[in-house]
Amino acid sequence: MASGVTVNDEVIKVFNDMKVRKSSTQDEVKKRKKAVLFCLSEDRKKIIVEEGKQILVGDIGETVDDPYACFVKLLPLNDCRYGLYDATYETKESKKEDLVFIFWAPESAPLKSKMIYASSKDAIKKKFTGIKHEWQVNGLDDIQDRSTLAEKLGGNVVVSLEGKPL
Repeated sequence: MASGVTVNDEVIKVFNDMKVRKSSTQDEVKKRKKAVLFCLSEDRKKIIVEEGKQILVGDIGETVDDPYACFVKLLPLNDCRYGLYDATYETKESKKEDLVFIFWAPESAPLKSKMIYASSKDAIKKKFTGIKHEWQVNGLDDIQDRSTLAEKLGGNVVVSLEGKPL
């Protein structure tokens, strides 16, 4: 079911910047987004980048110790969001980086919010071409434990996430 909600161009730009990893200067790398949240505009007609709800690669080790835990803290307890998380993980064979699309719909969110976010999810997903991992999360219990994300990324072959062993 489509909601008629459109995706703001800034959302697409953020996605493309996160998806394409070109060789960059150290300063450019620090400005890359590690994680970002998207929300509906006040009039509920557009999906927009949520102001101040992002983690930059340059923040890691400076103001952010654990990017995954920091991302979880950005999520509102009583409303829905879409998120992109650039997961860095290791399997027994190699190091990998993948974008994960997260649909955050906590049980405590208002029913109307859950309905409009659910019916608008396809609009944003269609713009996010090439995403391998999608995760619908319905509460902190589902997302707080990093091993749940590791499972989504590669089952039981993932040995560490964001440099932290599982």
